[in-house]
Amino acid sequence: KVSEELSTPTSLDHIVFGLFASQDSWPKSKEYIKLWWNSRTMRGCAFLDRLPPDADSHNNTLSLPPLCVSEDTSGFRYTHGAQHRFQIRIARMVLEAVARNHSNVRWYVFGDDSTVFVTENLVKTLSKYDHRQWHYVGANSENLEQNREFGFKMAFLGAGFAISSPLARVLARLIDSCIDRYAHLYGGDARVFACLAELGIGMIHEPGFHQFDIRGNALGLLTAHPVTPLVSIHSLDQIDPLFPGMNTLHALQHFFRAANADPHRVLQQTVCYDRWFSWTISVSWGYAIQVFPNHVYLPDAIKVGSTFRHWRSGNPLAEAYVFNTRELHPDQCARPTIFFFEKISKSKDRTKTTYKGSYLNCTYDDGSPRKLKEIRVHARKMDLTKEQLQAPRRECCNVLPSSSNEVLDIAIRECKEEELIYLHL
Repeated sequence: KVSEELSTPTSLDHIVFGLFASQDSWPKSKEYIKLWWNSRTMRGCAFLDRLPPDADSHNNTLSLPPLCVSEDTSGFRYTHGAQHRFQIRIARMVLEAVARNHSNVRWYVFGDDSTVFVTENLVKTLSKYDHRQWHYVGANSENLEQNREFGFKMAFLGAGFAISSPLARVLARLIDSCIDRYAHLYGGDARVFACLAELGIGMIHEPGFHQFDIRGNALGLLTAHPVTPLVSIHSLDQIDPLFPGMNTLHALQHFFRAANADPHRVLQQTVCYDRWFSWTISVSWGYAIQVFPNHVYLPDAIKVGSTFRHWRSGNPLAEAYVFNTRELHPDQCARPTIFFFEKISKSKDRTKTTYKGSYLNCTYDDGSPRKLKEIRVHARKMDLTKEQLQAPRRECCNVLPSSSNEVLDIAIRECKEEELIYLHL
C-alpha cells in the first residue's frame, strides 16, 4: 500500500477543499467558484454561516461545491471586536473538513470564497511534496505592512493554503484549544498559523499562491509572475477587471480560456529583443504583452511595474512590497505598448495566442511599437516535470520574420544550455 501511495501521482481526487463563505457573500462569490470548480473531480465544502434561500438548487449543479453550515462558535473567546467573530469559523474549517471523513485524502486546501484556483497548477505544485509528511504550504502578502501586521511566515487565507492530511488530522484535534488561547488575534488564518507554530511547523512559501493585497490596475503584478505555475488569485473586487472593456467576471472567463488550454504556461513571463528596432518584448502568456520602445536590461524588464494603488495609505510600509518595482514614466505615451490576450487556437501539442493592442492617442514614428495592431505567439503546450518544478528556468523567445509591419510573430521555446537572454547587437 505504501509503494502504491508513492507511485500514484497526486490528483484532484486526493484533495479536499474548504472554502470560507457567508450567506451574504455567496450570491457574488459563487460566480467566481464556478470558474474552477467541478464536482466530478473535486471534494469539499463551502462553509457558510447559514444556508442561502436557494440552497436546494445548488445540489443539482456540478459547478459548485456542497454547502455546509459552520458549527456554532459562540462559546469561544474573541477579543478583537465582535464584528470579526466570523474569523473563528475560518480556523475551525480545518476541524470541520477533516470531520467529514473523506477517504484517500492527501491534502486539505483552504481558501476564501473569492479565491480563484487554477486547479491543475495546484495539484502540480503540491505534487512536489511528500503528502505523508507534515506540510503547510501557501504564501504571505505582497505588501510589507500586511505581513508586519499579520505575519511574514503566515499563509494568508485569500491566497489559499494547503495542509497535508496527516498534519491536518492532528491540527483538527488541537485547533479548539488554540482558538481559545489566541482570542486576541484578528484572523482565522492567524489562529491556524499559531497552532501550527506550536506544533513546530512553519509555512513552505510557494509563490504561485497570490493574496493580491493591492488595488486598481494589477497589470504590473500579473505581467511579472514568478517562474512557477499560477496557483491562485484573490481580491478580485479590489482590482480592476483583468482585461479592458470587460467586467470582472467576463474578464476572468476570458482569462480561463488561456489558463484551461495551457495551465502550466499561463502568466509565464518570457522576454525577447527585436534587434532591428531595439524593442524589448515581455510576453506574459495568456494575458498581456508589453513592448518597450527601447532596450531594457532583463533584470529591469522582469520587475513589477507600479500600475496599482496601495492597499492602505498613510504608512510608508503600506507602500512597500516584497518585490522590486519599476516606476512608470509620467507620460503614458512613453510607456510600453500593451497588447491584451484576444484568442487562442490549438493544434496537437502547440498553441497560437493572439494579442491585440490597446489604443492610446499618441503620436509615433515608423520605429515605434505603436504601429503594431497584433502580436501572435507560438508555443508548445507546457508540461512541467517534477525536476523542472524544483529547478525552474525561464524560457526564451525569438521574433520571427513577418510579412506585415502591423503584425509581430513570436516563438517561445526552451533556452539552450548556455543561452543568455539579452539584446544581441
